[in-house]
This record gives sequence, C-alpha cells and structure tokens, in this order.
Amino acid sequence: MAEPAASRGGSVSILLADSNQVQCELLSTALRRQHAFRVVSCGAELASCLARLQSCRADVILLGLASLNGDALQYELIRSLHSSYPKAAIVLLLYEYDRDLVIEALRAGARGLFCLASRFKALCRCIHAVHEGQFWINTEQFAYVVDSLVQWPSLHATDVNGQRLLTSREEQIVTLVAEGLGNRQIAQKLEITQNTVKKALLRIFDKLGISNRVELVLYVLTHRQPESLPLPAEPPSPEPIKLAPEAQRYERKAPGIAAAPLIAFPSTARN
Repeated sequence: MAEPAASRGGSVSILLADSNQVQCELLSTALRRQHAFRVVSCGAELASCLARLQSCRADVILLGLASLNGDALQYELIRSLHSSYPKAAIVLLLYEYDRDLVIEALRAGARGLFCLASRFKALCRCIHAVHEGQFWINTEQFAYVVDSLVQWPSLHATDVNGQRLLTSREEQIVTLVAEGLGNRQIAQKLEITQNTVKKALLRIFDKLGISNRVELVLYVLTHRQPESLPLPAEPPSPEPIKLAPEAQRYERKAPGIAAAPLIAFPSTARN
C-alpha cells in the first residue's frame, strides 16, 4: 500500500471524503480555488474515495463523520488510516462533538477536529497547521484531553525495541504535568528543586521530540494505553508533536454549543 508524501511544488494535496454530497462538492470547489491546495480526490462514497489513497498522494485527509457507520467503525477507520498512511494528517469535519469523541478520535490518530460551523478561512488555517505537524483543537477539546489523563495509568514511553525512554523519576514528572501541576508544585511533591524539575522537563522534551508542556500532555494522551487493553507487540517510536501556535478567536461551533477559542501554546519549560 503506497504511503502519501508531501506534494510537489509546495501545494498541499487533500483527499476529501464526506457522505453529504452537496457539502462535499461545495467544500471541494472552495478548496480548489485556493492556490496552496490540490484536491486529489473528493467523493461521498467513502470506500471508493479512500481507496484512492493507494494510487494518489494525500498530505491531508478531510473526513466527514457522517460518512461513517457506528462509533466502533469510526475510530477503527481513523486508526487504520493513521497506521497505513502515517504521513497523512487526518482532520475530522464535525457539526458537534462530545468528550468521548474528542478523546477517542485523537487517540485513534486524528490531527485536527474542525467544526463545520466555522469560517472557511479557519479550515484553510487548519489544513496548513496539521500539514506542518501541528494539532488543531480548541480550548474545550484540550480540557477534555487533560481531564482524561487523570483516569489512566502511568506512561511508559518506549522505542521501537521496547526499551524505556524515560527514567522512573522522569515518568513521575510526566504524570504530574499531565495532572496539571506546575513546576513549583511538582518540586514540592517530589521534594526536589524547581531547577531540577525544569532540567528534567527539558530532557523529557528532547527524548520525546516535543517542545513544551502542552505537547507533552498530548503525547501522553496519544501514547498511553488503558490497562484493560493489551500493549502492541512492537511499540512505535516517539513521534514529535507540534501544536498550532496562534489562538484563532473566530473558531465557532455548531448552534447551541458555546464558542471555544483555539489555544496558543508556549514553547518553554517554565512554570
């Protein structure tokens, strides 16, 4: 099965799959008017549209949840796409969402959750962000991520050979960061200095290929397995996580759901 690669000429190649035929055609037309994008496939028939990935390259996959049948199939499809085409960034097109959808979609491999009630300009920014390796989520969705981490077991990051990447102390610090503690609180809890915490975080960031605390929280979410599920036989190597750096104040959700701006992420290990 062919693996997607970055498009030639600097444009972003996009595969659009949505069972809503009218919406699919309107969105495809709007995207084709943007010089920075190239729509390689667009269709309401999900199976045939995704089959195009075997013969064409796609940097970004825009996937309408209405195309999928049942929650289990939704997440299994996302997981399968992410596994087969790891270089293609998956963005879910949503009219609404809840906590479970956000958590499971991100864990399955989605890079972005885009609300269709938002402006088209925001979608363009979303596509560019995920293509650059960032995540596209808003503050409410990120809050779901943080809340979910408290309920899960500790992270044991490993390389492709199954060797642990972090020391026991570093894993303790990662767990406390995921629980929302600052450097001072972590230092008090572990009875070490704040400077020791800061240096440990810098080592952790370097080992995991990330650059800040928020990216660390997302790393924990996407790499930690519930105790009830078996661990994969061959753990994947750490994948660097980058986040959209700017706050998009115009991000809107479907009617009846409170607006939640996208978050801006710091790039230091400071408290």
